Amino acid sequence: MPEARRRRPARARAAQGPARGPRSRRARAGTLLAVDIGNSDTVIGLFSGAKLAGFWRITSGRMTADEVRLRVELLLRGAGRPAAAGGRAPEAAVLCSVVPSLTLPWAEALGSWVGRPPVEVGAETARSLPIRYHDPGAVGADRLANAIAARDLYGTPAIVVDLGTATTFDCVSKAGEYLGGAIAPGVGTSAEELFRRAARIPRVELRAPRRALGRTTEESLRAGVLWGHAGMVDALVRRLAREMKGTPQVIATGGWAAIVGPECETVRAVDEALTLKGMRILWEEQG
Repeated sequence: MPEARRRRPARARAAQGPARGPRSRRARAGTLLAVDIGNSDTVIGLFSGAKLAGFWRITSGRMTADEVRLRVELLLRGAGRPAAAGGRAPEAAVLCSVVPSLTLPWAEALGSWVGRPPVEVGAETARSLPIRYHDPGAVGADRLANAIAARDLYGTPAIVVDLGTATTFDCVSKAGEYLGGAIAPGVGTSAEELFRRAARIPRVELRAPRRALGRTTEESLRAGVLWGHAGMVDALVRRLAREMKGTPQVIATGGWAAIVGPECETVRAVDEALTLKGMRILWEEQG
């Protein structure tokens, strides 16, 4: 498994700064471990009260509960976190998963470590979020966490663009209701399929292009994949906004947010830790 990619809490890039939602509250004290399991990456965040002390992105993969616990302990110890270095486990845990086969070992590991089962994000635990979806149980847990964070931290109405394995668009009404959204193939997913199917197209590092008119295959690929995806994001955000009341805040998150988000005309904030923050808020609501 590749080395964990440690991230510092991202500062949102906002047109007018984050707006405090009507449900903002004093954070509960103590340490909280938040784990967001996605199809490609698993993101692990450590909170001290409301402050995100740090977060790490590792590749999602099968592990036993013992392997999960050892991996997380090593991450925290390597970061020099007092909770790990002093032998003390986090006081609580919250888990968000869209990969059912990985949920159980992570839930078992977190439960044995903190001494109680982790709060699992889902339609049943997201009680403060009215879900206007045909089947509330079909909404991905990460999408619910994103909606809660957008509502509380940026204000409503809002659209969250989560740039991961898939690019998802989640709409929150002015009244703070989860309305639904759209799902498209992700940046990396689309690029990998192109590299696989086109024999003469090489794999390239995807980074922000300098110009749209590429003069090499590499330049052409970067412009087409990244700016093409940014254009798709803008087109869908504008269509979704027309179907919503008010002018929505648009927040980008996910593994590709730092690269694609700044290239989008409609995105007003980039917050790579948005899902983790929504998980913390949901955990607080359980108490």
